[in-house]
Amino acid sequence: MRRFRSGDHRIKAGQDIFSPGARCEAIYSLTGGWAFRYALLEDGRRQILDFVLPGAVLGFHPTDGARATYGVQALTDASVCVIRRSDLVALSRELPEIGFRLAWLVSRDRSLAFDHLASLGRQSAHQRVAHLILELFIRYRAQWPGQRFEEMHLPLTQEHIGDALGLTSVHVNRVLRDLRKKGVLEFHYKRLCIHDPDKLIGIAEIDQNLLQSWMGQPALNGDVGFDLTGQKTSGETATSSKRRTSRTETRNAL
Repeated sequence: MRRFRSGDHRIKAGQDIFSPGARCEAIYSLTGGWAFRYALLEDGRRQILDFVLPGAVLGFHPTDGARATYGVQALTDASVCVIRRSDLVALSRELPEIGFRLAWLVSRDRSLAFDHLASLGRQSAHQRVAHLILELFIRYRAQWPGQRFEEMHLPLTQEHIGDALGLTSVHVNRVLRDLRKKGVLEFHYKRLCIHDPDKLIGIAEIDQNLLQSWMGQPALNGDVGFDLTGQKTSGETATSSKRRTSRTETRNAL
């Protein structure tokens, strides 16, 4: 595996891993830190497409020589493993499970994208904010199976949340202030504390199938998943088939 890696790179917070329009000559496996995918409009406005956590694969485009239609920026100090596209075929032959890992990761990203589209298109501002915070909290928690906590470092600003949800920073601030007054959660100086998981789940209107995207499936077998570097990452369990059970399992995940 090591001979296919062109090296591990450390990226400072705020720097691009790759920018829109960059030639897609490699794929990047995020091995540490947080990042986000984004698109830029002609007038300079930014739309954050999603937030990515360790284990994500970035820059995988189906066509050789294509140029990226989006960029990826490090949200925190991050590290990525770089694999040249020209090595992917040989790598897949040597390690057949790589193809399965890529297919699973791409499928999970697509499910998340569909979920985000539905939330942006049909949910209110309160629902969108609750939905995003709950998603990120559960995805983060899934990296630490067996541990329970109600507080985490969430490295987002209100501007990040607004750019992801199509809201102004002022509107995001108003929603967060309202959720704090209602005793649902508190988000201050990038520290998130969830006080009432049931209320948060109710506001976010969790669909019974969403945890499948958020918590995922074991990448290969057992309780352990893998990233493209061959390193183990935490497993992410599946959910129930009924909305009531889904809420119970979501609450348990909190």
